Amino acid sequence: MTSNILVTGASRGIGASIAHEVASRGHRVAVHAGRDVAAAEAVRSGLPGSGHVVVVGDAGDPDACRQIVDDAVAGLGGVDVLVNNAGIFEAHPIDTTSFGDWQQAWRRTIDVNLLGPANLSWLVARHLLERPSGPSGGRLISVGSRGAYRGEPITPAYGASKAGLHAMTQSLAVALAPHGILTAAVAPGFVETDMGRSVLDGPGGDAVRAQSPFGRVATPGDVAESVAWLATEAPLWVSGTVIDVNGASYLR
Repeated sequence: MTSNILVTGASRGIGASIAHEVASRGHRVAVHAGRDVAAAEAVRSGLPGSGHVVVVGDAGDPDACRQIVDDAVAGLGGVDVLVNNAGIFEAHPIDTTSFGDWQQAWRRTIDVNLLGPANLSWLVARHLLERPSGPSGGRLISVGSRGAYRGEPITPAYGASKAGLHAMTQSLAVALAPHGILTAAVAPGFVETDMGRSVLDGPGGDAVRAQSPFGRVATPGDVAESVAWLATEAPLWVSGTVIDVNGASYLR
């Protein structure tokens, strides 16, 4: 059965890989970008299959979240699955960051990484609950982080936002189970994306790769395969889970 899937932050990196992975499995995708329409269009044009659309908006803005979901519903003819992938990662070490910059980093990170997924989840859940066919079959999947468990000393707001995202996932899994909606998340380790390239290419790159016994960091595709499984094939009974996708770099 073909699903309509909204993937946020899909103009590059993990999100683009998720979009490609679910499209390759026969599903239709709303490719979301915060601002870079051209990048999102490039991803959409490279997806297998047809019927894919691009939606644009700031995931940290509640009004934009409503527009994102409305546009995805209109473009795809409905949304069955939400993948909360959009996020930011900004350094703000407590010992060298000014109080003003500290507040700004926390506010923006929580807005995008936690409140954005919360708002998008509410909007998609409401769509599922109110659609004529009913909510059964709907899925809410989020991309968290191992940083929620091991800590992020240079980006504490990021670690906190992902811990909140994991907790939200489990709370919504309980709340939405009576409606037949699966809710789950993945917790990746370090991923080879544009956002992490400066670290991997720097003097600490080898140490980061050595965190995994595989001797490398994840590719976006490594994460995308797990997300696609949760979004399209996983049994209902995994609802509430947060799957570690970190190459055994952090065990708990």
